Amino acid sequence: MTDQPLLSRSALDRAEELRADTDALRAGWADASVLRVTRRGQVRVDGTRLLLEPAADLGDEPVPGAVFLGRRDGRHLWAVRVAALTGELGDLRLIGHRLDDSSAGLLTTAVAVLNWHDSAGFSAVDGAPTTPTMSGWSRHSTSTGHEEFPRTDPAVICLVHDGADRVLLARGPHWPERRFSVLAGFVEAGESLETCVIREISEEVGITVRDVRYLGSQPWPFPRSVMIGFSAVADPDAPLVFADGEIVEAHWFGRDEVQAALAAGDWTTDTDARLLVPGSVSIARGMLEAWAKA
Repeated sequence: MTDQPLLSRSALDRAEELRADTDALRAGWADASVLRVTRRGQVRVDGTRLLLEPAADLGDEPVPGAVFLGRRDGRHLWAVRVAALTGELGDLRLIGHRLDDSSAGLLTTAVAVLNWHDSAGFSAVDGAPTTPTMSGWSRHSTSTGHEEFPRTDPAVICLVHDGADRVLLARGPHWPERRFSVLAGFVEAGESLETCVIREISEEVGITVRDVRYLGSQPWPFPRSVMIGFSAVADPDAPLVFADGEIVEAHWFGRDEVQAALAAGDWTTDTDARLLVPGSVSIARGMLEAWAKA
């Protein structure tokens, strides 16, 4: 890859050393800012800026359920879950490419950790209700005190090419026609990343790949993943078999066709071209751009 994935360019000071420092967090709350996030991952925006609000409007000290995100310009930053928001709204998929590095890291982290809290209300160990601790960076079982931490699910995403001028792109069953991307899948227990690449591509399109190479990674908080990018080589004459139902259509596209699709825009582009590619917030686009320039 030639450029860093957009959601990997965080310049946020996460200030991990403050997460358990109750006194410091209380002292910083008076001047802190809060990012309100809905369950759909929407936040208030003003053009290209995230709209933060004074934390003091919520109370005199950190409120239950708030997540400490870090510091910016010396001030503490928090995130809270809200039921609804008014005004101009956006989410990572829509506005991620417009945000500066600090704001991109802020929103990505907020969405990922709040998504984990939404599904971690009961301990995976003893089934008891859990309560947030460490300013939102862990939860404790109310029965045994067992501590659990935010979960991130690793997934591989792989650009399969023929070693020359063709790349394999696929479409899932719920995607509109003409929208294609590179192949991806979750890492299984006891599996290396490279083994996962080989298995997932074999399961999804029925071909064997070789020369698996790491390209880069990107957080993908939908709901709480990290995408780990690879490239691999395959035989374009090998038959494609969609055995597991995750892929309904796949084709080998030429470099010139991919270049044209990238120049035209993304999945939202109004065109009758047979290929539409992901937007810039996805690591998939960066992988395609780098390959198209090679």
